[in-house]
Amino acid sequence: MATVPALRIQQLRKTYGNQVEALKGVSLDVAEGDFFALLGPNGAGKSTLIGIVSSLVNLSAGSVEIFGTDLRQQRDAAMRMIGLVPQEINFNLFEKPLDILVNYAGFYGVPRKVALERAEVELRRAHLWGKAQMTSRTLSGGMKRRLMIARAMMTRPRLLILDEPTAGVDIEIRRGMWDTLREINDAGTTIILTTHYLEEAEHLCRNLAIIDHGSIIAQGPMRTLLSRLDVQGFVLDVDGPLPATLPTIDGTTLLARDEDTLDIDMPREMDLNQVFTVLDAAGIRVRSMRTKSNRLEELFVRLVARPEQSA
Repeated sequence: MATVPALRIQQLRKTYGNQVEALKGVSLDVAEGDFFALLGPNGAGKSTLIGIVSSLVNLSAGSVEIFGTDLRQQRDAAMRMIGLVPQEINFNLFEKPLDILVNYAGFYGVPRKVALERAEVELRRAHLWGKAQMTSRTLSGGMKRRLMIARAMMTRPRLLILDEPTAGVDIEIRRGMWDTLREINDAGTTIILTTHYLEEAEHLCRNLAIIDHGSIIAQGPMRTLLSRLDVQGFVLDVDGPLPATLPTIDGTTLLARDEDTLDIDMPREMDLNQVFTVLDAAGIRVRSMRTKSNRLEELFVRLVARPEQSA
C-alpha cells in the first residue's frame, strides 16, 4: 500500500486582487521523511505557496493535503501537523527563550509540565540551554534563528517548513544549523526548505522543485536534476601573471577571476589535456585545479534565466 505524502499539492492557483497570478496550477508531492528544497528567484511564487500551505494565504483554486488531511476541510487538524519557521524574527525580544517556547506550546494545548520538558530538549539541541533565562534581544542573529527552529519543534510537527532559516548568519553558524536540521530530519520529521543559499540546498536536500513565474519548471531527486548539466566547471590556479588576452578554446568559456586564477566551463566530454595544451602554448602554467563546488547554482541559473538576460 502506497504511503500518503507528507504534502500533496494539486493544481494550486492563487490570483491576488490586482489580478496578479502568483501560482499557475502548481502540483507537487513531498514524501514523508524527505528533506525537500523549494527554490526559485524573488517573485517566483515560493512565499505564496508556503503561505497557502501554512494557512496564512487563501488559495484561489486547487487543493492542499497534509498527510492526507485536506487543508480547507480540516484546517485545524492539518495545522497541528505543521511547524513553520518564517524568515522574519517574530518572537517577543523581551521574553526569555524558555518562556517563548513554553508559551508557544501552550497556545497549542501542550500541558505546561510537558512543555517545560520539551523546551529543555529543544534548547539543548539548539545549543541555547545556557541562554534559557536571558532576554532574547541579547542573543546573536544565529541564536535567534536557532530559537525559531526550537520553537517550531515544540508542537512535535510531522512537517517542518523553513523559509530562509539561515538568512543573514555567517557560514560557521549556518553549518552548525545544518547539523541541527539533519538531526531533526533523521528523527523522522519531514522538512521543506526554501533558501537562496543553493549550496545549503545541495548539501541538505534529497529532492527539490524549482518554481519560476508561478509554475514548477523542474522537480525530482537532486542527483537526477544535477545530472542534466552538460558542462563541468573548474577553477585553475596559475603561476605568474596572466597574459592580457586569454587564449580561445572552442566550446569553453574561459574567464580570469584575478591575475592568478582562471574560471573555465567546458563540455563534459572534452578532454582536460586539450585545455592544458592550449594554456601551455599561451604561456599559462596551471599550478592546481579544483571543481566548482555549487553545481546546483549553475543548474538554477540556467533554468530561471530571463529572456532579457540571455539575449
